[in-house]
Amino acid sequence: MQSSHAAAAVSSAFDDPNLIAYGGLEPVVRLAERCGLPALVGEHIRLPASKDGTGAFPAAKVMSLVSGMVAGADSIDDKHRLRHGAMGRLFSGVRAPSTLGSFLRSFTHGHVKQLHAAARRFLPELARHAPLLPGADQVAYVDIDDTIRRTYGYAKQGAGYGYSKVKGLNALLGIVSTPLAAPVIAATRLRKGPSNSARGAAAFVAETIRTARACGASGLLVMRADSAFYGADVVNSCQALGARFSVTVRMNASVKAAIAGIDEDAWTPIKYPRAVWDEEGQCWISDAEIAETGYTAFTSKPKKQQVTARLIVRRVKRLGQGGVPAGQGTLFDTWRYHAAFTDSPFALKDAERDHRRHAVVEQVIADVKNSAFAHAPSGHFQANAAWLALAALAHNLTRAAGALAGTFHARATTATIRDHLINVPARLARSARRLTLHLPERWPWSAVFTQLFSTVHAPPAL
Repeated sequence: MQSSHAAAAVSSAFDDPNLIAYGGLEPVVRLAERCGLPALVGEHIRLPASKDGTGAFPAAKVMSLVSGMVAGADSIDDKHRLRHGAMGRLFSGVRAPSTLGSFLRSFTHGHVKQLHAAARRFLPELARHAPLLPGADQVAYVDIDDTIRRTYGYAKQGAGYGYSKVKGLNALLGIVSTPLAAPVIAATRLRKGPSNSARGAAAFVAETIRTARACGASGLLVMRADSAFYGADVVNSCQALGARFSVTVRMNASVKAAIAGIDEDAWTPIKYPRAVWDEEGQCWISDAEIAETGYTAFTSKPKKQQVTARLIVRRVKRLGQGGVPAGQGTLFDTWRYHAAFTDSPFALKDAERDHRRHAVVEQVIADVKNSAFAHAPSGHFQANAAWLALAALAHNLTRAAGALAGTFHARATTATIRDHLINVPARLARSARRLTLHLPERWPWSAVFTQLFSTVHAPPAL
């Protein structure tokens, strides 16, 4: 590719009032309205009245924030992208970044909880309007994990050094997925940087499971988590709500004793379809052995909190002796062991494979941190907590749009969906009281865009 004209024959001017940079926002905003997001916000969020009107019209402000995030905004100032060309004619109620910043800073902990309540009710509506979680009535998974959003400077409320030794804020995410569907975010919490991963985890797991059930996960539901969430309160919370659990265990003395009691003939060799990176050995592995045994966890707790289930163990041969942990004895000299505590009904190989798929939550975290949650944009903690909840709303809305567009975009990252379906330049024309979006000729994804556009503009089913 090369320029078609000499440099002196080319000029530029920002002077067309009919152009829009994000033509795909129109069907996405329409989808949010059909699923009742403005009404949910108006019903649940009650900000105090003020002379400057900060708490007024929360639905318009939330819609402006979420729409900006869908278009790729990752800071408050980025909301300027909604105020260009013909956007004011295509949408009404778009708020300025300064107004949105004041709105977020007015949030208290209670208002953030109100936003969570609206989000919990919005996701099931999305699932009803789009094929967001196909197969959820058979098998679905809830995955829990947290991450540190790095921050800079000294003005961020709640920032501190946590388990990762990185200064920032701790974000806890609960996601829902099925074997046929990409994950959506069912719950979020923003916590202080030094917060322990398991702080408030039992209540958070319960909230995520209830949201998953509301989204149609009426069949087998398995909660997966890493060892940071291995605790009696988390496991009992799952059982109380009729969900199964699969949690990585810490290698304490009782777990080591259970592993030592496994007969050598009980080990089954497996080969990974793709090599897996082993952190401890700092190498790629593709061969391992698995076995299982019965195990009673949390024996230091009262009898009613103790849980007996399966201990699924995977072992990998050590390639060198330099990394043998001290005090683990001969049993652990040859093998490295990784164990998961689960009441999964699946056969050993399937249960072990399903547990390793907990890594899908890392993909969601990376997706969110590469889009709307690339920053914690405010110095106010509750404003950042609201921002995280809104980022989850934008993620789910984008994914629902992808699911309506077609099979490929149903599983694509939100960055790909934005690139193909949202950030489409358009020219707005008005004729006979109708608006027409003129989109680029030969756009590679015109067919799936048309599918999305037609679906959200069709009359609602009776």
